[in-house]
Amino acid sequence: MTVIKPAAIETSVIPSPPEKKSPAFGTVLSSTFITIFLAEIGDKTQLATLLMSAQSGSPWVVFAGAATALIATSLLGVMIGYWIAKRLSPKVLNMAVAVLLLVISGLLVVDVIGG
Repeated sequence: MTVIKPAAIETSVIPSPPEKKSPAFGTVLSSTFITIFLAEIGDKTQLATLLMSAQSGSPWVVFAGAATALIATSLLGVMIGYWIAKRLSPKVLNMAVAVLLLVISGLLVVDVIGG
């Protein structure tokens, strides 16, 4: 009588999906600082702050008020952005931002052409 050995069962190792690595703290901090800093140079908020400082004669008080206001609006933006990111996929979020920027650009072009 011949003994039949069961075929060896191959177990393949299913690779786990790569872990999504968060960017380094310094990278996020520096890119955020540079982006906001460049976007804010010469905008109407900075010009209003400049005028308030010149008129009030209390530049440090104006600085404290402007800095607090910028922190508050930034906190609001971060909190809303975090809330939206938890509810929408990155693909939908990117598409929504793209459409929103196209609409804003279109409105600016119409405003410039319309005079």
